[in-house]
Amino acid sequence: MGDLVGEFRYLCHSRDIEEGQAKGFGPFEGGRRKVIVVRRNGMFYGWLDACPHYSTGTPMAWRTDAYMNCEKTHLTCHSHGAMFEIETGECVLGPCLGQALTAVEITMNDDGEIFVVKPWEGERT
Repeated sequence: MGDLVGEFRYLCHSRDIEEGQAKGFGPFEGGRRKVIVVRRNGMFYGWLDACPHYSTGTPMAWRTDAYMNCEKTHLTCHSHGAMFEIETGECVLGPCLGQALTAVEITMNDDGEIFVVKPWEGERT
C-alpha cells in the first residue's frame, strides 16, 4: 500500500479526503499502527492511530476510517470514548485527559498528493 518515493510514502490524493473526514493508511511494512490523515478547514493533519490511554496505544477506530465523533469536531477513540483536538492531538475528554496523540509528519505536493514523511511508526531506521 502506498508507493515509496525517496523519503516519502504516498498515501492518497487530497481530493480523496473530504472536509471533516479522517482516513487511515497502513500499517506499513514493519509497523503495527496506521497513520490517520484528517482534513479540517482545508488543512491536513497526520496522527498515529494509537490512543495514549494504554502504553501499547490502542487503535482508535471501531470500523474502517471511523475516527471522528458524530459532529466531526474531534478525533475519537471508540474503545475508550476519548476525544482529541484535530489540530493539536490533545485529549480533551476521556481517560487520557491531558495526553496527546503522536503527530506524524505529512506533506502535500503541488499536484495535491499526500505523503507521510520518513521515518513513520514501526520503520526500522
